[in-house]
Amino acid sequence: MPGTLDRTPSVDAHAELRGAVGQWFRRTARDLPWRADDRTAWGVLVSEVMLQQTPVVRVEPVWREWMERWPTPGDLAAAPTADVLRAWGRLGYPRRALRLQDCARAVVEHHDGEVPTGEEALRALPGIGEYTAAAVTAFAHGRRAVVVDTNVRRVLARAVEGVALPAPSYTAAERRLAHATAPADDDAATLWAAASMELGALVCTARAPRCGACPVADLCAWRRAGRPADEHAGRRRTQAWAGTDRQVRGRVMGLLRDAPGPVLRDVVAQAWPDAAQLDRCVASLVEDGLVEQDGETYRLPA
Repeated sequence: MPGTLDRTPSVDAHAELRGAVGQWFRRTARDLPWRADDRTAWGVLVSEVMLQQTPVVRVEPVWREWMERWPTPGDLAAAPTADVLRAWGRLGYPRRALRLQDCARAVVEHHDGEVPTGEEALRALPGIGEYTAAAVTAFAHGRRAVVVDTNVRRVLARAVEGVALPAPSYTAAERRLAHATAPADDDAATLWAAASMELGALVCTARAPRCGACPVADLCAWRRAGRPADEHAGRRRTQAWAGTDRQVRGRVMGLLRDAPGPVLRDVVAQAWPDAAQLDRCVASLVEDGLVEQDGETYRLPA
C-alpha cells in the first residue's frame, strides 16, 4: 500500500561465506603467540608491523626475542637504537624497526605507556597506517574493524567478485565490499578478520590456490566462473632481488649489525662490487637514519 513502510528483513548476502570461513578457522587456526590468551596490545602491534611483507615463519622467532627483551613500549623506547636494529636481524625493510621505536616513544609520551584504543588514536602514532590500526583494534582490543590485507583482498576478489586476483592497488570498490562483508558485531567482525586473513595466507594463495581444501569452494564465484585468468597480469610488477638496491642495503646493514663497533669505509666498500651503486645505497641508509657516518667510518645509530 502507498505510504506503508517496507518491513521485509534485509538479507545478509555474505553470512554463509563468513560462517563457513569462521568454522574452518576455529578448527584449523595456527597457534601463534600473538593470538594467545595472554597477548598484549603491544605484542599484537609489534607482530603486525613485523608481518608486513614478511612471512610468519621468519617473524615468529624474532617476535619472541623482541617481546622477551622489550615486553612494553617503555622498554623499547629506552633501548639503544643499534640494539633494536640488530634484533630486527634479517626481517627486511629495517625502517620498520625505527618506526616501531618511534611508535613506542609516542605511546610512552602521549599515552602513559599503554597502546591506545580506537583507530583514530592508533593512526596518530608514528608508522601506524590504516591496516595496522584496524588489526590492533580487532585482534588486541576485540572491537569491530575492517581489516584488509593482501590475503583478505584475494579472498574477496575470488569468492565474491569472481576474479583471479584483485587490482594492483586497493580500490574504492574493494573498500566498499570489505565494509559490506564485515559483520557489525565486535566478536563476529574480529573472527571474520582473522579467519579471512588465514584463509588467504594458507589456502587461497596467489599462485597455487588449494581449492580442494577450501571451506567455501562451493560458494566461490571465481570457481563457478571457471577460474578465469588474472585480468591485471600485465600491470603487475615483479619484485626482483638480485642486484637491486635492496640487496645492497641489506648487505651493508648485515655488515654493520655483525660488527662490534664502527666499520671503516674500506671494509664497507668490499660489500658490493659496483662502487657507484654501493655509495648511493650507503647514502640512502644514512638519510633514512639507519646508518651513521663519522668521517671514514660507519656504524648503526646509537
